[in-house]
Amino acid sequence: MRLTKNDYILGVTQAIGWIVLCLIPPLIDFLVQYNWQSALNLFHVNAGFTLPLAILYFLNFYVFIPRLLYRGRGVRFFLVNLVLVPCLFSHVFIGIYTNIPSEWRSVSYLSAFGLLLSNALVVAFAVGIRYAMRWNDMQLALKEEKQRNAEAELAWLKNQLNPHFLFNTLNNISSLVQIDQDTAQESIGQLSDLLRYTLYESNHELVPVEGEIEFMNNYIELMRLRCNELATVEVDLQIPPKPMRIVPLLFISLIENAFKHGVNSRKPSFVRIRFKAEGDDLVFTCENTDHPKPDVNRSGSGIGLENLRRRLELAYPGRYRYDQELRETIYFVQITLRDCL
Repeated sequence: MRLTKNDYILGVTQAIGWIVLCLIPPLIDFLVQYNWQSALNLFHVNAGFTLPLAILYFLNFYVFIPRLLYRGRGVRFFLVNLVLVPCLFSHVFIGIYTNIPSEWRSVSYLSAFGLLLSNALVVAFAVGIRYAMRWNDMQLALKEEKQRNAEAELAWLKNQLNPHFLFNTLNNISSLVQIDQDTAQESIGQLSDLLRYTLYESNHELVPVEGEIEFMNNYIELMRLRCNELATVEVDLQIPPKPMRIVPLLFISLIENAFKHGVNSRKPSFVRIRFKAEGDDLVFTCENTDHPKPDVNRSGSGIGLENLRRRLELAYPGRYRYDQELRETIYFVQITLRDCL
């Protein structure tokens, strides 16, 4: 397994921790008695306990836990530590039973038990840190996987939107050719700009708001040409005072639906589209008269809106607000995007 920079930092940090643990008792002794010989003797005694504990910790942390516990070999892990502890602390156990008077044997048993308990705590500490790190790594991997899946789904939704948008725009141009060829020729130039934007700019994760506003203006002008004198189109798309970026082609489905379901050639109707910045937020508002199409003329209806809701959830999780309602005969929808700097 290839070690990373974080692995080296973790190893050095743990080694420093054990060194400090070994030095603290003699340092305290020196500060109390100002006797180097006493502090040195205490260091030798403390090192005799601390060094085997450190070896036990590092062997478990880097060898036994990854190769035994992680692979479901809990019994082997227990047996290995059961053999390792007496080997590491044989000198301590021998010292306890040979240097302590017989009348103090009960104390020696208690000392041996305390030593075994400290070993168990060290092993448990190594296991706890290892599993905490493993859980954190798994959470990071899961988060990265979710992010990759979200990006893939967002790209798929965007690819769905482009053909849908192109199909509807070409239908609009086809209608214009039959009405006014000069205007249709001019509109083809606008369509060229639209297609250039959808083919190139929309491949970026985020685009400048100015480009998106120009795109929406061009599209609205193409749609406006299909309206007669009974329809009123009001557009107020304001460029933010400071640079801001946005997911491309986000509002086109709402604009398309506003003209499709809000404009009627035989009845008074209107479409009102507004876009502005409020601090670090962007607010898009669309209102139109409600002239719903009959069921036979609703092919493709709802696909763009479903994509829009899903794109908002993927691109702005927890950072958007979607308000939609029918106010008597007026359809209202507003989207607020937060922190778009």
